[in-house]
Amino acid sequence: MQWFRCATPYINTFRNRTFVITFGGEMLTDDQFPHLVEDLVLLNSLGVRLVLVYGARPQIDRLLQQRQITAEVINGIRLTTDQALNCVKDASASVRVEIESRLSMGMFNTPMAGSHITVTSGNFVTAKPVGVRDGIDYQHTGEVRKVDAKAIRNLLDHGSIVLLSPLGYSPTGEIFNLSAEDVATFTAATIGADKLITLIDGDGIPDAKGALIRELKLDEAESRLREMSTVNEDLAKTLLSAIYACNHGVQRSHIINRHRDGGLLLELFTRDGIGTLISPERYEVTRKATIEDVVGILDLIRPLEEEGVLVRRSREILETEIDHFTVTIRDQTIIACAALYPFSKEQFAEIACLVVHHDYQKAGRGNQLLQHMEQEAKKLKTKEIFVLTTHTGQWFQERGFKGGTLKGLPLDRQQLYNYQRRSRVFIKKI
Repeated sequence: MQWFRCATPYINTFRNRTFVITFGGEMLTDDQFPHLVEDLVLLNSLGVRLVLVYGARPQIDRLLQQRQITAEVINGIRLTTDQALNCVKDASASVRVEIESRLSMGMFNTPMAGSHITVTSGNFVTAKPVGVRDGIDYQHTGEVRKVDAKAIRNLLDHGSIVLLSPLGYSPTGEIFNLSAEDVATFTAATIGADKLITLIDGDGIPDAKGALIRELKLDEAESRLREMSTVNEDLAKTLLSAIYACNHGVQRSHIINRHRDGGLLLELFTRDGIGTLISPERYEVTRKATIEDVVGILDLIRPLEEEGVLVRRSREILETEIDHFTVTIRDQTIIACAALYPFSKEQFAEIACLVVHHDYQKAGRGNQLLQHMEQEAKKLKTKEIFVLTTHTGQWFQERGFKGGTLKGLPLDRQQLYNYQRRSRVFIKKI
């Protein structure tokens, strides 16, 4: 129930947004495919505009083997002969029909009961030949040349799901075998999609030690790409596509595990997701609070007020003091806050109401926020900062604060001291 409540802001945000989702032909043979289709139907019902781009590599390989056709892969590019192209066309058509049939289901007693979805495919992708490289003629292997953004947007405007294959067509009527990932990336950039989502075999982009990286800014993603390009070529290509999309107007690229049941929904409707997010800007930022943040701050501090850890602040008081507050925002949700009250004459400043959401209390955000507040205090030419606390004295002592007395505080602050709470004083020179 709580998970569903937390999804509400995303449901509102995603309505009428455009997502390009791409997956390989392996997805159709996976036990998770029926669940993915159900999740796609759910997104469609919530008003998300969907463009699906599918691959067909395993289906093509199977046909090549059955027909005893040898297809070379040179420098990571499949050479598509006339015979191989027939396999590509047959496999792509078979996958397209399978996806369309799945999206057409509406039986009672199923998650798709009552759904009616229009799925549209077409010649939206214009291609050009890879040509001759290093003396190798790649024949019917092509590259994306252009995407008919106007036609795709028109279909999305009318509620259709647009389904794109790994095939492209030339103005002369030739057919080319394309990379589904390239089709998805180019399409997302051309139509101005809000998200490019790639389903892969792994969890996402790993760091040098193999641990999943949850978030990468563009410069960080480019740095990681250079490090892993010789280690995992396929994953590096996926990361390159995500970077390209974000560099060409797509707000966010997501790389997630196709084997995870409900992984698409968990990535989209939870703050932390399950995969790797690439974005031009930080997914999490610390900034000065504004009047629009009041409700979020109240929600954050309310549990601690009820426990008696914090002094209760009414909405009216918080609105008048909002200029003193700093907040940490993670995907439009306030997960931490703190206030700084300067006493310029004495070169003192009080740090108050330092709160981190319970889901993030073991990730170092309290330290980060405290350091941020200390830097803000230094800008005001403050020499000492202090806190008054009844519960967290040890935490502040571990970070350089020393026990002080009420008389050691500015006179104005002494006069506001709440003798009923009997808060302890801790002071730190900066």
